[in-house]
Amino acid sequence: MPGAIQSIERAAAVLRILGGAGRPLRLSEIADALDLPKPTVFGIVRTLRDVGFVHQDRSTSEYSLGDGVRNLHESGLDPHDLRSHAMSWTDALASRTHLEVHIGVPDPGGARIVHHVFRPDDSTQQLRVGEVLPFHASAMGKVMLGFVAGTPTRARVLDRYTQRTLVNRSALDADMHGVRERGWASERGELLPEVGAVAVPLRGYGGIGVGALAVVGPLERVFRHAGPPLADIVDATVDTAVSISRSLGLQA
Repeated sequence: MPGAIQSIERAAAVLRILGGAGRPLRLSEIADALDLPKPTVFGIVRTLRDVGFVHQDRSTSEYSLGDGVRNLHESGLDPHDLRSHAMSWTDALASRTHLEVHIGVPDPGGARIVHHVFRPDDSTQQLRVGEVLPFHASAMGKVMLGFVAGTPTRARVLDRYTQRTLVNRSALDADMHGVRERGWASERGELLPEVGAVAVPLRGYGGIGVGALAVVGPLERVFRHAGPPLADIVDATVDTAVSISRSLGLQA
């Protein structure tokens, strides 16, 4: 069997030292405790800092355990935090695409919308915050199936909502293969007959999927005629998801 991975052992040792010290530590103190060169320890500590497991005081440069370690028992990102990070970006995306914008997180029953920006026109619209979309029949749900850990992956029955809903398991698996390859999902009249959507994963520290960003609107404003989604819609959604993800802690 393969042996232990030294870099992970050293990172775990750093966390144990910081957790047991009772006070912030200088880099030299951590290096002395591990009997390792300071440049080696600096690389480990910097990585742990970048993923939120270590906090560095800006004034003293000393290190202590970060919130990422203290909150490991919590699943995902708090929806209110996700919404606060995303608000300014979602408003801009709605203006850029002239479509509705949704932010969602996984829920046992589907993809739950936690933030909704109305389409910027004079049409009648209904606030959809709190609505739960089926994983297999929505772009947002497919993104969660593909990229958000802990999302339920095996519904007993794939309910049909329209003639285009994927209710065959092999067809859904094939569609999900494409979603994972290209990094985004689409929905073409699968939940509501005349509605289309494009969704992209939102990622936090370490690239972990925490939710999804989607643009939603009439089919003809999301898709080419009998073709894929409009390239400018996909590009705008991907660009916005990257910006939100960086705000959440994703390293470029």
